[in-house]
Amino acid sequence: MAELIDLVLLAMLALTALRIIFLKDLFAVVMLFGIYSFLSALIFINLDAVDVAFTEASVGAGISTVLMLGTLALTGRKEKKNSHSSLLPLLVVTVTGAALIYGTLDMPPFGDPDNPVHQHVAPRYIEESPQEIGLPNMVTSVLASYRAFDTLGEVVVVFAAAIGVLALLGIRRKKDSDLESGLKEHKVLHVIAKIVIPHVILFALYVQFHGDFGPGGGFQAGVIAAAAFILYALVFGLPNTLAVASPKFLQWMASFGVLLYAGVGLVSMIKGGQFLDYNKLAADPIAGQHYGIIIIELGVGITVFAVMLSIFYAFSSQAERSNVQ
Repeated sequence: MAELIDLVLLAMLALTALRIIFLKDLFAVVMLFGIYSFLSALIFINLDAVDVAFTEASVGAGISTVLMLGTLALTGRKEKKNSHSSLLPLLVVTVTGAALIYGTLDMPPFGDPDNPVHQHVAPRYIEESPQEIGLPNMVTSVLASYRAFDTLGEVVVVFAAAIGVLALLGIRRKKDSDLESGLKEHKVLHVIAKIVIPHVILFALYVQFHGDFGPGGGFQAGVIAAAAFILYALVFGLPNTLAVASPKFLQWMASFGVLLYAGVGLVSMIKGGQFLDYNKLAADPIAGQHYGIIIIELGVGITVFAVMLSIFYAFSSQAERSNVQ
């Protein structure tokens, strides 16, 4: 039954991808990308990768869709007709695809218990993680402890993305009277948003601090919290949102999250351990692991929230400025 579900989802995924290729309406393409992400999340769930599915749903289908819609507000809805021949791109894609397929021919069969990944790394994490880290969620143990340095690199990449977007676009603030944003006439949406937004923020806090025991963590929580503020901006207007969370405040938050993460590593070194060695944070190594993971996950959540909202500000302010002009 599980294999049948996988085949159906993969077929729907392939059909969605093919439809995206041939569509010229970019708004429809963005919507199909959201569907593509949801289908990917369902495949991950069927593979018991719930944490990855959570991230794909919140980032791929959630915040990315909003940012791409913001991009459409600046670039236009229709794709321009290509005046060049498509034979060369088709040839390049065909050759590249053939090379990739050829490279997979010597790979071991999917799910084979004799695969190298099942002989060394995975058994080590499965057998030793409960005693060394002490967390029920093994994914959090791997990402936040065993691979903490890699995760720090990912957070720095997210931070660098915000720097790049702000350097290219910036956030243009105009007087409130000059910006006709929000859905002022839709009172029902105002009431619903006031009810939904606090619950979304509460759920983000749950995901943030429950990632040790179930699916979740800083990445997902930061995106969910940013989505709550984006919903507020869409319904009540960008100026009101800027008054709640200013761009300067978000810049400080993004920097603070990265520094908080790296600061845990420095404290570990000061206490005589290696960088991001949480065992040195407390007399009990397991307690030290818990303290370290909670703090660095908080740093991740703060940075992701600030970066996602800052990028939305950059696109939204540019779009509203173009509408005013």
